[in-house]
Amino acid sequence: LQKLIHLLQATDDPLIQEQALITLSNSAAFSVNQDIIRNLDGLSVIGGMLSDCVPKVKEKALNALNNLSMNIKNQEEIQVYMTQVCRNVESAPLNSDLQLAGLRLLTNMSVTSDYHHKMINSIPCFLRLLSEGTERTQIQVLKVLVNLSANPAMTRHLLRAQV
Repeated sequence: LQKLIHLLQATDDPLIQEQALITLSNSAAFSVNQDIIRNLDGLSVIGGMLSDCVPKVKEKALNALNNLSMNIKNQEEIQVYMTQVCRNVESAPLNSDLQLAGLRLLTNMSVTSDYHHKMINSIPCFLRLLSEGTERTQIQVLKVLVNLSANPAMTRHLLRAQV
């Protein structure tokens, strides 16, 4: 895991980055690896890949963070990227794998109300995706919206959103 994280930092080759991110994502399926990746500063390295200009690299980084977000301590670190994740969802091509990867991460991050406030500005986008997206996109958006609606503090923001 340490070598994969170092490889991500050392290379600019998108194909190598994608493969390293896929391997880290698969490794994160095991809870012990989630802690190891966090302790090796892997979350910030992976989070840094969200600003990459190659959509496939961003998508693989989102998938890795999604798997890593099953851990409360990891969520505390991942939450700093939520605004960027929301921007990626908004700017990604409609129904793209990149957009869906971002929505899946937001779904996990919205299971508890701790980070709902970071998604307030994206509610109009979520409602637009609900209207314009394919069934896969709609289902993922609904999961985020259901999580947000479980928080009474979000009611006003959800009802006032301009669509």
